[in-house]
Amino acid sequence: MITTVERRYSLDEYRAIEEKAEGRNEYHDGEIVPMPGGSLSHSRIGRNILTYPTYLLRDTQFEAINSDLRLYIPQHNQGVYPDVMVFDGEPQLNDNRKDEVLNPILIVEVLSPSTADYDRQSKFRMYRSIPSFCEYLLVEQDEVFIEKYSKQDQGWLLGDFNDLEKSIFLESVGVELPIKEIYRSVSFG
Repeated sequence: MITTVERRYSLDEYRAIEEKAEGRNEYHDGEIVPMPGGSLSHSRIGRNILTYPTYLLRDTQFEAINSDLRLYIPQHNQGVYPDVMVFDGEPQLNDNRKDEVLNPILIVEVLSPSTADYDRQSKFRMYRSIPSFCEYLLVEQDEVFIEKYSKQDQGWLLGDFNDLEKSIFLESVGVELPIKEIYRSVSFG
């Protein structure tokens, strides 16, 4: 029998690799996991979800950030790149790093076939360990369908949306997000 040794990386080793990497990689408690590239629909939806709320929130204390910024989840020793994060006030930097934050209130993930189950289950479970986190959007890219989870006193409340003429009220930031804006320029084939 041949035994293989899996290389585990410290958080500092991962950060050093990530600073020089051409692509992005997530950090999963010692394991470096390459992130797959996205589709045109995925990119358009991510752009739309970033652009429209940024406009609506321009004169508030809220700030939307794209997927270039890493979210570190201390309780799970994970570094991930959500498609969109929204912060109430200044993002809290992890150990004064300029590339790693700790405190989003709203996270959006555009679902890909290869990551949808992970985004819905394990990743959502990890996100829930973030004290500031209170709202989660999961956006399908191949059909009009959005799941919204809102933190309530008794647990997380799920709502789903599939009508382009409706809007989603984002409780964490107090704005309506029209579904047609999420799917602007997206073709379903």
